[in-house]
Amino acid sequence: MIKNLETGMAYDVAVIGSGLAGLTAANYLAKLGYRVVLFEQHYVLGGLAAYFSRKNHIFDVSLHGFPFGMVKSCRKYWSPEIANSIVQLKRIRFVNPQFDIETTFTREDFTKILIENFRIMPEIVENFFTRSRQMNFYDDDHRCTRDIFEEFFPGRNDVHRLLMEPIAYANGSTLDDEAITYGIVFSNFMSKGVYTFEGGTDLLIKKMTEELIRNGVDIFKRSKVEKVLLDRDRIAGVHVNGIDVKCRAVLSNAHILNTVKNLIGEEYFSSEFLAKVSKTRINNSSCQVYIGITPGETIDDIGDLIFTSESEYFNSKELKDFHTKSRTFSLYYPKTRPNEKPIYTIVASMNADWSDWSNLDEADYQREKKRIAEDSIRSLEQFIPDVLQKIASVETATPKTFFRYTSHPCGTSFGTKFEGLEISMNLPNEIQGLYHAGSVGIIMSGWLGAMNYGVITAHKLASYL
Repeated sequence: MIKNLETGMAYDVAVIGSGLAGLTAANYLAKLGYRVVLFEQHYVLGGLAAYFSRKNHIFDVSLHGFPFGMVKSCRKYWSPEIANSIVQLKRIRFVNPQFDIETTFTREDFTKILIENFRIMPEIVENFFTRSRQMNFYDDDHRCTRDIFEEFFPGRNDVHRLLMEPIAYANGSTLDDEAITYGIVFSNFMSKGVYTFEGGTDLLIKKMTEELIRNGVDIFKRSKVEKVLLDRDRIAGVHVNGIDVKCRAVLSNAHILNTVKNLIGEEYFSSEFLAKVSKTRINNSSCQVYIGITPGETIDDIGDLIFTSESEYFNSKELKDFHTKSRTFSLYYPKTRPNEKPIYTIVASMNADWSDWSNLDEADYQREKKRIAEDSIRSLEQFIPDVLQKIASVETATPKTFFRYTSHPCGTSFGTKFEGLEISMNLPNEIQGLYHAGSVGIIMSGWLGAMNYGVITAHKLASYL
């Protein structure tokens, strides 16, 4: 691995950003024999699949659940060792004023719950699952998720909550987004349940980094690409840390709007393309409260993921309201990181809007950060009554935190709404050798979606080369 950037360096491909899409694309292209360089502006690889340490605790930045498809993708595009470390989260709980249930989050268990707990006819449940699985990007279907829910479960807000809540936390979608943004992600999770990486994100990124180096990828951290260099309408290189690096193609894992407007510049794109870019909606962001339990203290097994709310009824707007009463708890027991000391950590996740946080002065900002931490701990006490006495550290992240570390516009955690996927896919038609992958179009959000989109894009890039 090269230690220092130098003038005159040249590669086949420069990958900008080390989210799971960028990491997987870099590995895929390197295994095909291309000379690949990976630039990451942060000091840790992983994007929103990164990690950080506080007072002897290691925290995964983002929610730690993904579909079973990650096993297949990791085995195919990474290594059997990584794939074999993926384990199932077997206790998924929903606790709110409308219902209190526990599930393995498999299709079989969800079917049973819908029939027995919610009294839905079996043929309706089966038809709903079938319709969801049949959805694809190329369908000319402009219905929203609300339309599909009302078709199968009219007036059943409780059923809508059960089906929608976990997906909203996974990709930021709402009842009023295109139904495909729900159907594809829901079907992936409904395959065989929810899974995580045993050992934590830090071990996952370590293993991925080792694999990248073995395959010849040059990795540069703390290296922010300031501009993509062009020779007319063709990629010529990148300008990073004050140095020009030549390359034949670029795969950007930066936000799609950053890629178009900042890394390239609107003057290089057609008016028709820019008209579509101008209509691309940025998806919402999120807040996290990272809670470290004092070493030596223990907590009971209360579940792996808990979707909890004090809101009487489900509402997509309430889910990301500044004073939302809804959040997800991710529980990290010693079994999550079996090679570490027996330490417990808990992460509370809430959807959020940039506009609620961006204009706060410093005093108000700190006060609101403290408020969401206190609200989260208060909510956690219904499951662990004495948790406050066991807490060693609390760290809070907001949309401004994600903007600082990712440069995503509006600190978005989930990229763009549905129309962003078309923009991403059509970049090579505007500039030869320019490709994009990452959290875009909602259906490509989340760990599995980002990883697979990285492979899809890398395959197209390889064909170009």
